[in-house]
Amino acid sequence: MSKPLVVLFGYDSSLFTQKIQHVLRYKQIPYSYVTVPSMMPRPILKDNFNATYRKIPMLAINRDIYIDTSIICEALEHRFPESSGSSYRSLYPPTISGARNRASIRGMVSYWFDRPLFRATCGLMPTAVWQSRFGTDRAQLIGHKLDPDKLRQKMPEMLSEVDMHCSMLENMLGDRTSTAANPWIFDTERPSLADIALYVQLDWGLKNSHGDYVENLTAGETRAPGDLTMDPVFNKERYPKLLHWFESVRSYLDANAAPQLMTKVDGRDDGAVSTIMQRLKELPITTEIPLLSTPAPAFESLDAQNGLVKGASVAIAPNDTGKGDATIGTLIAASPEEVVISPELIDGKSPAVGDSTQKI
Repeated sequence: MSKPLVVLFGYDSSLFTQKIQHVLRYKQIPYSYVTVPSMMPRPILKDNFNATYRKIPMLAINRDIYIDTSIICEALEHRFPESSGSSYRSLYPPTISGARNRASIRGMVSYWFDRPLFRATCGLMPTAVWQSRFGTDRAQLIGHKLDPDKLRQKMPEMLSEVDMHCSMLENMLGDRTSTAANPWIFDTERPSLADIALYVQLDWGLKNSHGDYVENLTAGETRAPGDLTMDPVFNKERYPKLLHWFESVRSYLDANAAPQLMTKVDGRDDGAVSTIMQRLKELPITTEIPLLSTPAPAFESLDAQNGLVKGASVAIAPNDTGKGDATIGTLIAASPEEVVISPELIDGKSPAVGDSTQKI
């Protein structure tokens, strides 16, 4: 059986695109990376998948399209498992005692690193970003006008929040019995998803505060340094255990993550994009919905109360920001952690590639 075709859609300065790139490299999965704009619209996604979902990244595994990094990670773990004779690595390696801690890792990543920690590091975004078209675009995402001057004035408060998170992380790492050869968050034999996700958040936050991503975020509109960096709180003197862990993860990923697995495709290169899309179109549509395993099946009576009945027209949107840019489609299946739709026809035309869109 041929290996699935994996295509990641994102942009270089997107923290969550970087997260999935690290996951793909860590798991040793070959993939194509198609760049899309940092701001709406994104015609590649709309024209080929009928996807108007605002957040990035999106991932195609053959003709199944996954959105939101939480479900993308689980889909990659499910469809590329670590097994005898496989080169794929699990995102949930066993601890010294043999525990996997999958639920704890997922909760830590989704409800700590990807949310409050991200909001704190994002609060150090250089003011020049909010003064550009990107600021206007993100105001539409958030749902209210963004005042660059007020955001600059709040930066010390955001840095204090970063300091609070670093303090908690230092305590967490200090409570462990890790060795120099095993510094990972959960006493695992190698980094887990928790290590990868936290590393990406801190690495992105540090570079973001220095202004490294301004040009890419603003689509070349401006270049500018940061206003207030993470350096005063994120350093070896203040948090030595956290910095030792951070450098250990970076060294591991640099040595073991096989960057050559990625083929990068510029989304402005129509010919290269067409080649990728044609490869996807030629793949058969899945007859069995690849729902991820959950402890309990769908709660059908409760789903019905929420309008989640097979065949219903539903809108898939984030539950925090970006609710105004949903992807519409027909409900195919649902579970306690996942919703699967067939993207809605647009102007009477069938979806060009996409078979299903899934979201946790």
